[in-house]
Order: sequence, then C-alpha cells, then structure tokens
Amino acid sequence: MISASKPSQSSVNLPNQRWQIHPQDLAQAEGVAQTTQLSPLLAQVLLNRGLITTEAVQFFLDPESQALPAPLEEFPDLATSLELLETAVRQGDKIAICGDYDADGMTSTALLLRALKALGAQVEYAIPSRMHEGYGINARIVEDFAAEGGKLLLTVDNGIAAYEPIAKARELGLAVIVTDHHDLPPQLPPANAILNPKLLPAGSLYSGLAGVGVAYILAVALAQQMGQTQQLVTPLLELFTLGTIADLAPLIGVNRRWLQRGLKRLPSSEFAGIKALIEVSGSSSGSKQAFKPETIGFRLGPRINAVGRIGDPQTVIELLTTDDKDIAQTRAAECELANQQRQQMCREIEQAAIALVEQNTDGTLDPLIHRVLVLIEPDWHHGVIGIVASRLVERFGVPVFIGTYEDDTQTLIRGSARSIPEFDVFEALHFCGDLLGRFGGHRAAGGFTLAAENLESLRSRLSEFAHQHLKPEHLKPLVSIDVQARFTDITQALYQQMDRLQPCGIGNPEPVFWSANVKVLDQRIVGQSHLKVTLSQDIETQEGGGTAFTAIAWRWAEYFPLPERIDVAYRLRENTWNGQTALELELMGVRPADASTVAPFPQKSEPKAALSEKAAVVGRSPLLPEVEPKLKCPEPPKVNISAMSWHPLKTLEAVMPQLVGNVLIYGYQRPYVSAQSLAGELTYDRPRGQCATVLLWTLPPSWTHLRWLLALAKPNAVYVRNGLPKMPDAGTLRSQLSFEIVKNPDAPLNLLDLGQQWWVAPSTLIAALRDIKYSCPSFGETASLEQELQRLQRWYNCPAERLATLP
Repeated sequence: MISASKPSQSSVNLPNQRWQIHPQDLAQAEGVAQTTQLSPLLAQVLLNRGLITTEAVQFFLDPESQALPAPLEEFPDLATSLELLETAVRQGDKIAICGDYDADGMTSTALLLRALKALGAQVEYAIPSRMHEGYGINARIVEDFAAEGGKLLLTVDNGIAAYEPIAKARELGLAVIVTDHHDLPPQLPPANAILNPKLLPAGSLYSGLAGVGVAYILAVALAQQMGQTQQLVTPLLELFTLGTIADLAPLIGVNRRWLQRGLKRLPSSEFAGIKALIEVSGSSSGSKQAFKPETIGFRLGPRINAVGRIGDPQTVIELLTTDDKDIAQTRAAECELANQQRQQMCREIEQAAIALVEQNTDGTLDPLIHRVLVLIEPDWHHGVIGIVASRLVERFGVPVFIGTYEDDTQTLIRGSARSIPEFDVFEALHFCGDLLGRFGGHRAAGGFTLAAENLESLRSRLSEFAHQHLKPEHLKPLVSIDVQARFTDITQALYQQMDRLQPCGIGNPEPVFWSANVKVLDQRIVGQSHLKVTLSQDIETQEGGGTAFTAIAWRWAEYFPLPERIDVAYRLRENTWNGQTALELELMGVRPADASTVAPFPQKSEPKAALSEKAAVVGRSPLLPEVEPKLKCPEPPKVNISAMSWHPLKTLEAVMPQLVGNVLIYGYQRPYVSAQSLAGELTYDRPRGQCATVLLWTLPPSWTHLRWLLALAKPNAVYVRNGLPKMPDAGTLRSQLSFEIVKNPDAPLNLLDLGQQWWVAPSTLIAALRDIKYSCPSFGETASLEQELQRLQRWYNCPAERLATLP
C-alpha cells in the first residue's frame, strides 16, 4: 500500500469537474414512492427520467404490461421484405447478408445467418474490410455477389446511406432489402424494401432499435410467416441482447422489454459460442441470475468489438453461429487475445495523447484556449482511436477529434470524434464539410476523412465552431447526479430495489448518488492506475458510530492522496471476495467538502404551496423539477402562395412521369418511387435547393412548417395528398416533452425541430408545455392540449384547394 501524509485543502489535486444535481422534491418523490413501493431516493430517480404519470411509471417498471403494436403495423416495408425472403427461401435462391464490423453489425449478421439457415435458406455473408474499405456495403461486394449468381441482397446495420452501391445492385438485377438504424440521408437508396426505425413516428416503441433489433424483428416475423418458430425465436433473443447493449442503443421502449427477457436467458445460453465467451471473460459466477447490462458492456461486448476493431470479423461470426464446442472455445480464446491487444493499444495511445496535450508549450493543443482538441499521429490504430477519444473527453472535458494517417504517404487522415453534451459533433463536421472527404455521425460522435494538407484549417475551423457553441463553464467534465443520500440510506435493500430500474444504460442511466462531507479513512493505489479508498460519514446510527464503505475510482491514481474531507458522487456496486458480498461505491466525482459550485438544473421560481398542491396527485401532475425552458420557433419567410399551382395527389406513380425538373417528396410513411424517369434530382423531406415540384404525401405538422418548406424549395407546383400520420396522444406528448427538458436542461427547445420530429405543430407543443405547468409567456394563447391535437387532425385533412387559398 502506498501511504501519504494528509494534504492541505489548498494543495489538493482533484478532478476538474462540474456537478449537475437534479433538484430534489421530497413531496413528489414521496408520492411516487408510495405508488411504487420504492425508496424515495429511487422515486426521485424516476422523476429525473421524465416519468411524469402513474401510467408512465408502471410501463417503465413493468414493460410487459404495455400493449405492443405488431411490427407489421409499424414497419411499412416489412410485408414486402417477408415476401421477398420467403420466395427466395422456397425457390432456393442465393441470399447474401452484408454486415458491419462492430458488435451490432456482427451480431446482426450472425442472427440472420442462424435464422435463415434454420429456415432452409441458401445464404452467405460478407463484411467489408475495416482497414481497406471502410464502413458499409460497397460496389465490390455487390459485383462479387451478382457474379456468383446471387438473387437477394440483405444489409444489416448499414445501407441506408449507400445509394450508389444499392443502385448498382438493382441495375445488376438483384433484389435488395436494407435493414439499418442509422440516421436517414437526404435521398434514400433505391432498395426494394427499407426497414429502419428512423422512418417510424416519434414515440414508437420500436424507435430505439439497433441494427440487431431490426434483424431480430425480420427473423422472427419470417419464422412466424413460415410457421417455423419453434426453437428459433427465443434463442435469437440472446444475440439481440448482446448486440443491443454492446452497440449502446437506448434501453427504452421495446429494447427495455426484450432485454429484460434476454438478460435472464444469457447465463443459461444454448449457444456454444456465447457459453465460451462467458467462460473466457470470467462472467460466469455459477449463478443463473439474470445478467446486468454491465456484464455485456464491460465483459462480453468489448471482446466482440475488439475483433471488429483490430482483427477479422469472421472470428466472431463463427463464434456466434457454430454449435461445435471446440470451435467455440477456440474462437472465444481469439476474442480474448484480441481484447488484450486492444486494451494495450488503448493504454499506449491514451498515454501518448495525454502527453501531447500536457507537454505542449506553444498553446496549439490547449483545450481551454481552443475549446476543442484535435490530435493526429501517424502510428495510432484506426480501430481503437474512438475509444481513446471518449477517455480524453472524460479527462479534459472538451470535444475531441482524433485521427491517424491511412498509410505511409501521410496524405489522407481518418479520424473519430467524441463530444460533450453542449457540442454537436455532426453539426461541427457539417461546418467543416468543405475541408473533409467523407464524414458522418450524430450529436455525440462521428467519423471523418481529411486530406492532410487541410489539417491546420480543420483545427482553426473546429475552434471557431467551439467558441460559437461552448462557454468557458462548459469546459469541465460533467457529472450528472440524481439525488443526495446519506451513507445510512445505502443498504442491500436499496440495492435490490435498484434491480427494478434495470436494464440501465443509454437512455436510462444507472442512478448516481452523492454524499456530503465524508471522511477518507484509508486510501491506496491498486493496479497501478486505480484508487481504492475507505470512506465514512459521521452520522450516528441506532447501533452507534458511523457508516463506512469501500470505494473504487477507476484511473484516478494521479489524484492520490485525496484530502481528508470530501463530497463524493458515486454509483453502487456489489463486490464479492472470498465468498463474501458487500456493497461498494464506484466514484464518479469528488470535490472539496466545502464546495458550493454546482451546475444547476435551471428552475422556475414558484411558491412552495403551488408545488405541494401539484404534487398531491401523482397520476395528473408533472413529476419533474419546475423549469423555465428556452423556447425557439423562428418565423418563416414570406411565401407567395398564389404564384404556385396546387393539385390533389392520388398516387406518386401516376404523377411522377409528368414532372420536369427537381422534385421534393415530403411526408410520413411515403412509399418508394423510382427516380429513373426524372430529368432532375429527387430529394426527400428537406429541400437542398430549388425544386420545380413539391409532392406532399402528408402535410407538415403546421402551417409554419409548410411555409418554411415552400420558401426553401420555391416550387412552381405543389401536389397534396390528404394523409394522417400517427401522432402522439396527449399523455405521450407530455412525457416526450418532459424527457426532452430533463435530458438537455441547458439547451433551448427548438419547437420547429421538435414539431418536425414528432409530427405535431409548435402550438400543440406549447399547449403541452403549459399542460405540464411550464410557462410560455412569450407565446400567444393556445387551447387545451386535447383541443390542439384535435385541431391538428383537422389540419392533416386540409385539401389542396383550401391550402391554395391560405394567406
């Protein structure tokens, strides 16, 4: 044990963090606790997750109690996909699966391989080379499969943005089914069928599916249609569980429902490969109790992902599809070796990156000056730099763009980006788009390629973007905390109750508690880089004395020794040693005990009596901190409606051959149409320039949206079909809004964007905000939420003739 003298408070070295603590409302939490029989601490956690009604809490705690719509009702192209697959299976046509090299892509590929082979299909698979080809289906894969006499091409966890390869496949006579979950591009690929939860309405229970979830739905629906569900559907749930958690998919909706089943199955898996993986990872405890997501996230998933990052994905596909115990053990051992190599690579690159930043003397890598880190080195491995980027974000508290050169010529850079909540990676990449080759991603992460000659310009442009979006107070790692607890509250009973919140992960994070003014009794460095401490809180119990816990702080050895008195933020863990199990704290944050700087969740001032009154009825009142959201609904440009010709739209097939110039198709669940007969460009939903014709399959969610659309597209003609999209009911809309506010409390609510995403008008959103007791003083009066939703239904029945006369 390494010992040290007590440091003075003025000389302590602690993590440079900002704490964001949810306001605690004892009255509301007590009401939820009585309804659910949970500890008030966990009741507060439910409030923090945006669960604002008794019904929402019930569905969260018991997902099986919620009615689940059939996938055939939700996915417009599922029936077409089943018809294509069943025909190919019965005729013996050759089917190819094009997968991806991450855990989601590999488990998706293995799942459909198992399912299709069990149903008698002639099926093979291909995964592009991570190092030489990059992500997604490509022309080589398409041409090779066509040359081998293939008939049906099926993508998993990719394909939604692969317009050219899929167009090539169609030209070669292949039928194509795209199954994917990534964001939709401006132009969808010309596949025969597309299954993607991003095409579903907001609020759908299927909207959070990963690629393996879409594959699971397709496999199960096909087995049901062919009458061969026995000994197939339930085991495939294990692969769904493995891929969903390893891909960091949101653990909400149908994911939560199915994962609860799958986590119970995994300890008794029927698959030889999963059994072997559990064994080599040390995940088997001899107990058949359900796994928790952390078992997959920290043990099974990394071993699968490691192969995709630095090895051959075929290793994982064989592992997950073989029924031979010896082959499974061999492949599992290869996964274990790849993971050890991946860990070593990550350590070396992380240490080198930290040294680059901390030893830099000219300010070019100062995160406080530039508010972003851009790190490029020649010998870093493409496959692991994303992991390192995440660790650097944790350490420095700023967005990190990290990359390496494609080859020895050092002319092309390939990189990954990870971010903090206030910085949108995808928007930043768009801001730098003219400097980049390819790029993609979402708010929190992304990837890009870049000509080396543009590197300094990229540094400057990213710093410019960061200064526009980040304030100095954002440049510290954020610790989001649920509720304050005393050490006497931390009991086995509380820990067991936490199981009712499982599965925890993205979209439903594990509870984070904090305790004030705890005493450090003992501390030591373990495993070279971790810190283990014993903490006590001077609260007298009935038995006398205080309450003490052991705590572990991963990669915190540099903060040794901690001062004697600190505030701590932590998660709870069970630690078993020599047959004895005890609760342990996993430290997430630490600050001096007298600290008063907290990043607050913004609150609206309101008399206490009003708060208490609203807390009286759990089922009707918002169970949320009272906040004053920042609202943004920009005014659209003026549009000359009378200059456009307006026509009713019956079918797209009838009108498309008559059109000249660029065409925009807009709407919910719009069918696929071929663009081959068009002389101009066909785009979807958001105009990228002037369009001669706009086809409204369904109306935008408001007159404001329609004016924006027309102002950007500047069409000569507009065709309108009267279509009613699935809109959320009042309760669902209230829950969605509350969760959006809690998820990003400092971000403005863009009513135009939310309306577009959820298919509701901004006025309906304002009514929903007022319904949950948020004030919107800068906006005009609205009717009740139910009346606004009824008005929205009438808007969607607005004919072309009436729209043409609107001012």
